Amino acid sequence: MSSELDDSQDWELGEFDESLEEFDEFDVRDGVTHRTVILRKEHMVALLCLKTATVGAAICRVDPRESMPAVQIYDDVSAAKEWFTKSLRTSRENGWHLIYDGLPLKG
Repeated sequence: MSSELDDSQDWELGEFDESLEEFDEFDVRDGVTHRTVILRKEHMVALLCLKTATVGAAICRVDPRESMPAVQIYDDVSAAKEWFTKSLRTSRENGWHLIYDGLPLKG
């Protein structure tokens, strides 16, 4: 089995409902919120996640061009949300397409 994506693979994914992009909170449990975004560009898939709590937040980014995921920790929840929004906007401006925006995926 090849570890690289097959160029002949069909990447036709449905269009993302742009109205979902404006949700700020997706899953709230005990003051903790989660948001997961999956993006695609050409034959690459990337992941951007935000987790916030009353005392801080974390953003995780998995970029296929990087060897390791990157995690940024924030003391200020609003700063983390602002950075997450800017990162998502910049990614879309750079040609990444949103294919999922919602609760963390499990299973």
